Amino acid sequence: MTNSLARGIMRVAILAFASLGLASCGINSIPTKEEAANAQWGAVQSAYQRRADLIPNLVETVRGAAGSENEILSNVVDARARATSINITTDDLSNPEEFQKFQSAQNQLTQALGQLRTVVENYPQLQSQGRFADLMTALEGTENQINTERMRFNERAQEYNTEIRTFPSIIGAKIIYGSDPMEYFSAEEGAEVAPDVDFGSMSGSTPEAANDNADEPAAAPAGAAGN
Repeated sequence: MTNSLARGIMRVAILAFASLGLASCGINSIPTKEEAANAQWGAVQSAYQRRADLIPNLVETVRGAAGSENEILSNVVDARARATSINITTDDLSNPEEFQKFQSAQNQLTQALGQLRTVVENYPQLQSQGRFADLMTALEGTENQINTERMRFNERAQEYNTEIRTFPSIIGAKIIYGSDPMEYFSAEEGAEVAPDVDFGSMSGSTPEAANDNADEPAAAPAGAAGN
């Protein structure tokens, strides 16, 4: 075997060894898992945007049949405005403050929609409208999709976070990529519970509700309805 051939074989062996060493340090696995998490984040944003797009039509439909509930409708509109004003990119997924702002604004919108649902239960003529029923069905489907996409994002983020924190990928994460762990969605305490609404304190009640309550005793103090 000539010296040049031996040197060539040695170079190939070194390159192969180096490639294996780099691969074992997460050179390929870290960006692969990061891209998977980023793609899933896109699905989360798409689901939230679909919900935001439904809200204006829902509010206008409710306003047409229950226009006296201006405070509740304004809460939904304002919460939607706050939620859509906070846009974070994939670069912000490792930023706890920005991620929390986004999650908090979306949770506030969820709560406002829960309050709206509670109010419209007092308007049977609204619930009988086909347009309202279609919008509510679409909204419920979208919120289910949001929950699903959030859980999937947490799974992808956990896979990425585990990859960059475990040996040997942690070497590539720190030396080559400078990777930071991604944030997770978490359930905000009480966000899944619709707030109590004191119908007696609202300025506008339906004729049906007024007739039903005409011969009944005075309403119980606010908050008693939940007991």
